[in-house]
Amino acid sequence: MSETRSIAPWTYCPSLTHYERWRTRAVRIGVIGIGGDNPIRLQSMTTTDTLDTAATVAQSIRMIEAGCELVRITAPSKKEAENLAEIKKQLRAAGFDAPLVADIHFTPNAAEIAARLVEKVRVNPGNYADKKKFDVREYTDAQYDAELERIRERFTPLVKICQEHGTAMRIGTNHGSLSDRILNRYGDTPQGMVESAFEFLRICRDENYHEIVLSMKASNVQVMVQAYRLLVHRMMQEGWDYPLHLGVTEAGDGEDGRVKSAAGIGALLEDGIGDTVRVSLTEDPEFEIPVARALVARYSDRSTHEPIPAIAKVPIDPFGHARRHTHEVLNIGARHVPVVMADLSAKERITPATLFAWGYRYSVPLDKWNITDQACDYVFIGKNSIDFAIPGTLGIVQEHATWLKDKSKDRHYPFHTIDAYLAGAERHPRLNIVYATLPMVNDTLIDALKQDPTAALLIDSYNAHGMAEQRRLFLALMEAGCETPVIIGRAYGDVSNDDLVLHSSTDIGPLFIDGLGDGIFIADEDGGREDLVCRTAFGILQATRTRTSKTEYISCPSCGRTLFDLQETTAKIRARTSHLKGIKIGIMGCIVNGPGEMADADYGYVGTGAGVITLYKEKEVVKRNVPSDKAVDELIALIREHGDWVEAEEHASA
Repeated sequence: MSETRSIAPWTYCPSLTHYERWRTRAVRIGVIGIGGDNPIRLQSMTTTDTLDTAATVAQSIRMIEAGCELVRITAPSKKEAENLAEIKKQLRAAGFDAPLVADIHFTPNAAEIAARLVEKVRVNPGNYADKKKFDVREYTDAQYDAELERIRERFTPLVKICQEHGTAMRIGTNHGSLSDRILNRYGDTPQGMVESAFEFLRICRDENYHEIVLSMKASNVQVMVQAYRLLVHRMMQEGWDYPLHLGVTEAGDGEDGRVKSAAGIGALLEDGIGDTVRVSLTEDPEFEIPVARALVARYSDRSTHEPIPAIAKVPIDPFGHARRHTHEVLNIGARHVPVVMADLSAKERITPATLFAWGYRYSVPLDKWNITDQACDYVFIGKNSIDFAIPGTLGIVQEHATWLKDKSKDRHYPFHTIDAYLAGAERHPRLNIVYATLPMVNDTLIDALKQDPTAALLIDSYNAHGMAEQRRLFLALMEAGCETPVIIGRAYGDVSNDDLVLHSSTDIGPLFIDGLGDGIFIADEDGGREDLVCRTAFGILQATRTRTSKTEYISCPSCGRTLFDLQETTAKIRARTSHLKGIKIGIMGCIVNGPGEMADADYGYVGTGAGVITLYKEKEVVKRNVPSDKAVDELIALIREHGDWVEAEEHASA
């Protein structure tokens, strides 16, 4: 019996201020190792029918050539599991030795076959030995123990086979498919996710089997990050060190999928957590690998970053979400949603057309502004002035010297350097933006901020470990009892479009996940990408569940179980529903990724047979066996029926 170790209640990584990978045990999977001194591995999953050997082999080769180091293949029944032998044979004959991973749901007999054939099996503890009935009941301790014994009887044979054949295993918990037993005792919580994995892990340990990788996946980024952190915290207490597979499940496609994946996976990588990564996009699997590689590449030399002052005590709960308490400055801070500030300081001249990419469309014939759901709240225009009537929801921030000339204009506010601010530069009576980085923050500044109800900080970082440095700045403010609201700013130059999206999501997203931040400011030093920067800023807030500005799609990445073309169907549903702000729609290829995996979706579109769809309202089945050619129309009708439909039109404001 292991003895629980005493660690600080907020500990979940080696350090919150110095980058260091959490040292896990090395697990051998075929020709590669995961954990220990091994690099962070990249993996993906085939989308072909596992019984179509030629297609699965061809897609696996495309994945491997793109950089995939582990190839996961679904094995929903015995016949697919048996065909893994032929797939492996053909891949090896073609000169590819990447390990194969069998993905198992519901079918222990398929897992036991696959474990004899491939290098690794993945089991989901929520459905490996349980069939989900959404049964609400109380379990006595004796009943709960009896359930655990039943699981032991079902699961132990697989453990013994893995031991005999040198096969590794991933125990992969999913937020949306926790067993009824776990839900009734622990709830739909990170704690329940960790305990679900630990039930199976304890059985492995009792059998002295340790070739194990763990994962805690969720489509809700906050829940995903909290669950992984809690998992590491609990392992640290137990003295365990199993490597971690990172992923945000059902992240979706395009920019949304990349932002969501980067915010969740990046939050953990930033703190040295993670040994292998899979980015789950509703795209062909070979396109997932460059995204995963871009996320991981930033940590190859991160440990050489500039020093950040250590933290003695952490005033935030890393295993739950609570927003930092701040006072209100206009619409910044307190209970206001985080604001979005645009950077237009490099423009030679600001015109109404300049604001188009930032959600404001001016109609000359009507002399009227149309304002979209993704319209920024403030623009920083530097030394520029504005000579036209601005939209009623927009604030203008200017360098202080320029503001002095324009201070009589409505909704124009000054941008202060710290030196000028502390030296008594003239202030606006309602809002003053003060620029700071962590090295600039001292007791004098904090005391001044505490006395100024009009100040809002705009923070920045030039540290290679910028997220941690900015987090440290927040903790300094909290320790001093300073409730000044903070806009999180970062500047990016000489980066591709994809890297701009991924880097900003990784750098800024984790701070919002922890409830830190009252606004976001992304500066594109390369210029010319205002529309991309605007979408990314709002996307980060949406992914971190801090501001909703559009429809959210919880869309699985497809696999051999998928019963329709996910990419095509997702595009069709997006085209019809993308204006439904705040609605969450789950689009799932099969029942494995159905009502459970959709977790908190408002509506679900799930493949349940060849050419037929089942529609859900939350986790309840509403219509079964809807022909796929009518299913999107039926989904729209369902949304209308429940009062969530609005007609597509721009939100206008004078």
